Amino acid sequence: MQNNKKTLWKVIGASSLGTLIEWYDFFIFGSLSVVLATKFFPADNPTAAFLSTLATFAAGFVVRPFGALFFGRLGDMIGRKYTFMVTLMLMGGATFLIGCTPSYESIGFFAPLIVLVLRLLQGLALGGEYGGAATYVAEYSPKGERGYWTSWIQTTATFGLFISLVVILLTRFLLTEQQFDDWGWRVPFVLSIFMVYVSYLIRKNMDESPEFKQAKAEGKTATNPLKESFGNKYNLKFVLLALFGAAMGQGVVWYTGQFYSMSFMKTVMFLESDQADLILGIALLLGTPFFVICGKLSDKVGRKWVMLTGMLLALLTYRPIYESMYQITNLSTKTETAAVIAASHTTIETSDGMNEIHTTTQSFTDGTSVKNTEITHLDKNKTPILKDGKPYITAKSVVHISGGNYAKLVFLIFIQILYITLVYGPIAAFLVELFPVQIRYTSMSLPYHIGNGIFGGLLPAVSTYLASNALSKGQADYYLSGLWYPIIISAVCFIIGAIYITKSMSVTKKDQ
Repeated sequence: MQNNKKTLWKVIGASSLGTLIEWYDFFIFGSLSVVLATKFFPADNPTAAFLSTLATFAAGFVVRPFGALFFGRLGDMIGRKYTFMVTLMLMGGATFLIGCTPSYESIGFFAPLIVLVLRLLQGLALGGEYGGAATYVAEYSPKGERGYWTSWIQTTATFGLFISLVVILLTRFLLTEQQFDDWGWRVPFVLSIFMVYVSYLIRKNMDESPEFKQAKAEGKTATNPLKESFGNKYNLKFVLLALFGAAMGQGVVWYTGQFYSMSFMKTVMFLESDQADLILGIALLLGTPFFVICGKLSDKVGRKWVMLTGMLLALLTYRPIYESMYQITNLSTKTETAAVIAASHTTIETSDGMNEIHTTTQSFTDGTSVKNTEITHLDKNKTPILKDGKPYITAKSVVHISGGNYAKLVFLIFIQILYITLVYGPIAAFLVELFPVQIRYTSMSLPYHIGNGIFGGLLPAVSTYLASNALSKGQADYYLSGLWYPIIISAVCFIIGAIYITKSMSVTKKDQ
């Protein structure tokens, strides 16, 4: 038994490391979306550039179901191990090349086109990776403990995001702001190739899962996994239930807590980028152990109500949580200690002329400070550049918080991470247990990646659009409008899951 546990930990370690790296590769694009918007898209319309970057980010999610179909079929026919070795190399190569792609200023339209293609390759790779890793670990796990053991794989997505934030923060710390803006943002992308190589060396020595080897030895592997998975009405019923009763709700809760929250802090609260990343990182670190706790809990009480509880809490409390977040940096409710405590004026040369930069800093009695920057764009003759008949001036404000406000924001993000652990901790075991071994990789991967890739992956772009549209209409609480998307999806999923998921599906079917 001790030897079996030792083998299982090796399996989890090798699977988790590779999956963690793939999530790291996938998330640095989202984490750096604000910066990438200025590198791969025209700079004359920052809002459009940011939305285009989010759309490119979402494209990687949209294509994930196709990766699930392609690699799921391979995984059910030739084996789990070799399939997610291929996905690892594909993901690492695409990420490395994003870091090498010239900017829009250098090659124009080809820059966003190349990045889009590479982003699609990332999505295809991730579509095949997760199902393989989750299936592989589940097929090694002892009976009655799949929730616990597969929950370790669930931590890799959060750790991947956490590590991406750490690498970005360290890169920013070691470089000047100008160096990071010029070339330093490429470092997190390029570093991934070294991590992928280490994971490859570990994974290549792994054995195939015992359940798949037994099925192969008995001649019970699928000859046409796609037809057997989706052409069979009985199995298709479980695929649809997995999607609409669990995966789509899990997807929107996951991306609200980890991506919409980050975007909200930076683009609505105007929080300093490094501070927002650090706050999210702290909340992730505090919340990650609960993936394992919730996975183990699902072994005891069943997967269904652990997951549905997370969805219910999310749809009931998202608006109050984000209202509280917004008020932390709402300057209209704060008292200034001084009108201006610091001011500076500098001029820097650009390719088109020069920029006059005027900066002021305000402070408030609760420890909040705001850095206001106004840039006047001049041509080579030092004459203001005109836009729409007026001098071209750009302005931005960056907020820095401290003390109780800092702790409060960490707590509000942490609560959202707890919701994620409830829905995400048990879902790998839940999906694995729904399907027989010969079509498991294919059958579980598709609903998972539609739920996460389509419903979850579109969340940043859809929610940002809803909030922007509400702002254009003058709605006072425009900043909460983007939450209607995850709230409605979670509500629909909760109702379907509560009615149609039975105990036999989520607990006793694990020994099939």
